[in-house]
Amino acid sequence: MSDTYVPLISSGTAGPLGVLHLPRLWQKVSLEAAGKLAAGYPGIGRGYDAMTCAALGLDEQAVKDFIKQKKPTYPEFEAWVKQNAKSLTPEAIEKHNASVRGYNHDDDTRKKILGSCGIADDASAAKDAVNLNNLDDWHEFHQAVLK
Repeated sequence: MSDTYVPLISSGTAGPLGVLHLPRLWQKVSLEAAGKLAAGYPGIGRGYDAMTCAALGLDEQAVKDFIKQKKPTYPEFEAWVKQNAKSLTPEAIEKHNASVRGYNHDDDTRKKILGSCGIADDASAAKDAVNLNNLDDWHEFHQAVLK
């Protein structure tokens, strides 16, 4: 097995706070802080990671610093989020979650992911970024660990 890991928590997963993508953000930043995040995956990227931090009013660098210094479990990270988020209302969470569920990749990204997975880009193919990212992660995991 490799010394780095493909993050396998889906952006469509929420923890007890009900915030989609937050568990994946924790996993990615935790892996990055430990030097174990697979190549090609940013700890905090410009997509769902930035969206999640912005929606909750969390400073990206503060998230990275907390995780690097404390190495929290996921529940410990959520407790920190509760203390540090500037917008953690049910309305803000639902607005964010709707944004995550409703986000679609551009055509080139969709075609690349589907193509690497051997899936036809037809009417039955996934269009939303959550499912496309899942396919991409599973493909990368297979290539890195199972092949």
